[in-house]
Amino acid sequence: MRCLQLLLRAGPAALLLILCLQLGISEAQENTRKAIIFNLERPQSARAGEEVTLTLRLKTELRECMVIKAYLLSDISIEGPFNYKYTRCLCEDSPVTFFWDFPVNRTAVITVVVDIVREKDICTEDLAVVPISANRYYKVFSLNVVA
Repeated sequence: MRCLQLLLRAGPAALLLILCLQLGISEAQENTRKAIIFNLERPQSARAGEEVTLTLRLKTELRECMVIKAYLLSDISIEGPFNYKYTRCLCEDSPVTFFWDFPVNRTAVITVVVDIVREKDICTEDLAVVPISANRYYKVFSLNVVA
């Protein structure tokens, strides 16, 4: 009889333990770090022939450093520094900033792309990471050109 009483008492305790474990797991899943945090500064519009500046500030919440490559794409041909590709090391304690200055003559849809790549001798640490998923981040916007 006593064995049966012990089994009945263990049931609620086991349920309470399972509930606590579930709550702990749910909270841990919500506390994920972001690999890339974008801050893009750009003009909404420009005049034809005017030079515009795009400023991209990137930071990460990951503890490990990573090698990133940043560049621009457009639906129309844009010459000059627009085509520059930057490769840098991004670490939690040292955010990076990229600048592109280029002339525009007509409205364009521009995509800012940041790829996390595997490249040696960019980061001072030998253990730069590449996330398992989401190795490409991008933002698309329209730059309106008025006459």
